[in-house]
Amino acid sequence: MLKRVLIANRGEIAVRIQRACRDLNIDTVAVYTESDRDSLHTMLADKAVCIGTEAADNGYLNMQNLIEAAVLTGCEAIHPGFGFLSESPAFAAACEENGIRFIGPSAETIRLLGDKAQARDTMKKAGVQVVPGSDGPVDTVAEAERIAGQLGFPVLVKASAGGGGRGMRIARDETQVRTAFLEAKTEAGSSFGDDTVYLEKLISHPRHVEFQILADEEGHVIHLGERNCSIQRRNQKMLEEAPDWNLSEEMRTRMGQDAVRAAKAAGYRNAGTVEFIVDGENYYFIEMNTRLQVEHPVTEMVTGVDLVREQLRIASGLPLSLRQEDVHINGHAIECRICAEDVFRDYAPVPGQVEFLHLPAGAGVRVDSALYSGCGISPFYDSMICKLIVHGDTRLEAVRRMRRALGETIIQGLKTTLPIHHLILYHKAFLRGKYDTGFMEQFGQELLDMYEAAGGKNESIS
Repeated sequence: MLKRVLIANRGEIAVRIQRACRDLNIDTVAVYTESDRDSLHTMLADKAVCIGTEAADNGYLNMQNLIEAAVLTGCEAIHPGFGFLSESPAFAAACEENGIRFIGPSAETIRLLGDKAQARDTMKKAGVQVVPGSDGPVDTVAEAERIAGQLGFPVLVKASAGGGGRGMRIARDETQVRTAFLEAKTEAGSSFGDDTVYLEKLISHPRHVEFQILADEEGHVIHLGERNCSIQRRNQKMLEEAPDWNLSEEMRTRMGQDAVRAAKAAGYRNAGTVEFIVDGENYYFIEMNTRLQVEHPVTEMVTGVDLVREQLRIASGLPLSLRQEDVHINGHAIECRICAEDVFRDYAPVPGQVEFLHLPAGAGVRVDSALYSGCGISPFYDSMICKLIVHGDTRLEAVRRMRRALGETIIQGLKTTLPIHHLILYHKAFLRGKYDTGFMEQFGQELLDMYEAAGGKNESIS
């Protein structure tokens, strides 16, 4: 088993990894920037190292500083969390070159799956159904127009690299292809340093369903069921649940088998997520995330499997601690991502200081957070500050438990998205389980109107 691990991330995921390491008697080294000096993850680590200022090129994304910190503190491995470096083949390769284990897949696998056009081709050859689209990258406007006409509108122009909704544009007819193509290429180049794009047929308002997989160094691959991640705003997930209430057992079996097939085709190792979109009785592979996902706790809640623990075991050269037949889905879990955002200013981030904090507890409630009373919320990083996760024997019990957890949560001093999540949990479309990726587009304004009618616009959200 590993003895010392450097955690190349911050916030709740750093705390989550620290706790898993401590359970396994593994020492941890935290890294932090100057604004994070008093963050919880620096306090809980066995050792903390400052790696620079908040600037992205001199902070948590500075590969050289991270490698040097790991070497100087005697770390055998680096866990990248779920930040940008978790999907960087260059960082994985740098770790390998310096004799440090990267807790994730190999640089070669990350490179393969990070190129979405190449990943599509790999999955097609493995017999995994993909969304109809171009055969590889599209280089010119004329080529984009020709392929779009063959696919039929609407089409989606997508960046081959990166994610998070950047480098994506929709063309709803032939007059929009040129603009969509050029804008997607420009954004992809500025966001990821790679302006390669490809085209896919746009499946309007599908369900976003993903399968968690684990793979060890001996080639054993299993899946741990699915998560429904369809409640999104601008391609950013807001709420996830496991399992997907609308998935038949027959379809669940087929999708799980395809998820394992996809991982094996990529030569995958460690934890990862195979993402699909579901359109009626059809489903299509869209991408594979080569890291631990933000929403991994819902899978842990329904399977009882500690995914970070499994990651650490795999990185230590140990085999998976369970087989596919050992995986059982018990009950239902829901996660809400709470962000420090002003919902009435188009969800703009609102950094500040937590003046008072009360987090929920009780049966079936879990909180993943690095918050404490008096801590500061930096303007330099992601606005997600807390994840509330609940488990119930049934979906209805989980819904009621999440309502209670949201109601018990008090975060004073900041505006947060807590009330919007609470309203989602009461919305009839959510309760019926009949929702898709268009939920916030369809009902987002309705939720804001309901909140404003209740007097919430001019008050501090807690």
